[in-house]
Amino acid sequence: MTEELPALYLAATPIGNLGDITQRTLDILRAVPWIAAEDTRHSAPLLARFGAKGKLIACHQHNEEAAAAHLIARLAAGESVAYVSDAGTPAISDPGARLVARVRDAGFRVVPLPGACAAVTAFSAAGFADERFLFYGFLPAKAGQRDDALRALQSTPCALIFYEAPHRILDTVTALANVLGGEREVLLARELTKLFEQLHVCRLDEAHAWLSADADRQRGEFVIAVASARADTAADDAESERVLSLLLADGLPVKQAAKLAHAITGAPRNALYQRALALRQE
Repeated sequence: MTEELPALYLAATPIGNLGDITQRTLDILRAVPWIAAEDTRHSAPLLARFGAKGKLIACHQHNEEAAAAHLIARLAAGESVAYVSDAGTPAISDPGARLVARVRDAGFRVVPLPGACAAVTAFSAAGFADERFLFYGFLPAKAGQRDDALRALQSTPCALIFYEAPHRILDTVTALANVLGGEREVLLARELTKLFEQLHVCRLDEAHAWLSADADRQRGEFVIAVASARADTAADDAESERVLSLLLADGLPVKQAAKLAHAITGAPRNALYQRALALRQE
């Protein structure tokens, strides 16, 4: 290992396919005398397979402060430490942030080793026009808190990326459609880089039906990427109202005018119907 010592190395590990480990990460893991892990029982077989022989230390959300003190002592003795989470990049919806802060405050180097990250891996395959995204992580489990969180994100001018567990996926996509709007595009990515990897793009209001059509589609850990509200919404709204007004002026009933305006502009039918009612009353 030619890296400058001592340092805390944040080692990204594969999220599925073991071939995704980088050579630099392998070199570090095989060279450091200490490896901190979110779950030593989970990481031990993986590290052994990679030929890493450093002594394992548990460092998870319940002992991160105490573990940081122990690791800082190792660094002070001139020994480097690597930190791995269960999968992917540490401190991204995983423990590690407090460890990083304590080590840096103690005056030691923190070196991130690039590697797998489920959020970025999924978003690269979304095909959305968005140039920016906001990574949220896991939404609150309780429905009310989840909806409040989503309402706060409604006007965010970029794509949104969430993680979700299989037992909550149906409730979550329903909430996303209800709060953000069913017309938005969504990427459902499950079991990334694993044997049963699956990526599906559809409208948010179609996601529940697609997942429900096959129980296997609800298995595994999910990344959900939701496209932003269209940047040209104001122009679209003006055009849909112009079309709607012309149809109503021709004497079409409200329901039929809304239906035709939806077919012409692609604007949500329910919103057009409500707007047609308001225009008729005016």
